[in-house]
Amino acid sequence: MTVSGLEATMREVDGEIGVLEGALREGRLELAPAVERALCLVNRLMLVFAQTADHPVSGLDEQADPLEVFKAFVKGDPSLNAVRDNLRELVYYRNCLAGGREDALPPRPLAMTVRTLRHIYLYMRTRAIKEYGLKEA
Repeated sequence: MTVSGLEATMREVDGEIGVLEGALREGRLELAPAVERALCLVNRLMLVFAQTADHPVSGLDEQADPLEVFKAFVKGDPSLNAVRDNLRELVYYRNCLAGGREDALPPRPLAMTVRTLRHIYLYMRTRAIKEYGLKEA
C-alpha cells in the first residue's frame, strides 16, 4: 500500500464516520449495526496501516476478527496500545450484545461507539501525519 492509498482510505473512513455521527445526531442509528460498522472501519484503518508498513496481512479483511487484525497491525510497536484499548471497548460492546447482556453496557453505548471510533481514527490520523507525512485535514 502506498502513502496515497493510506491517505485515500483515511479520507473514506473519515467520511463514513461523519455519516455515523450524523445518523447518531438524528436518532437514526441502532447499536448493533453501529458497533459492527465501527469494528469494520477500525479493521480497514489497521489493515491499511499494516500494508503501508509492509506487515503481512494476507487472509485478513474488514470482516476479520479485530483482535487478529490488531496483531498484524501492531507488529513490534507497543505505542499502539491506545488503539488496542479502544478496540477492546468496541469488541466488549459486540460481545455484550451477542450474549444478550445489554445491561452490562455503559450508559449511552451508541454515542460511546461512535465517539470511540472517532477517537481511534484521530489517533491513527495523527500517526499517519507524523510517520508518513499525510497532510493535516
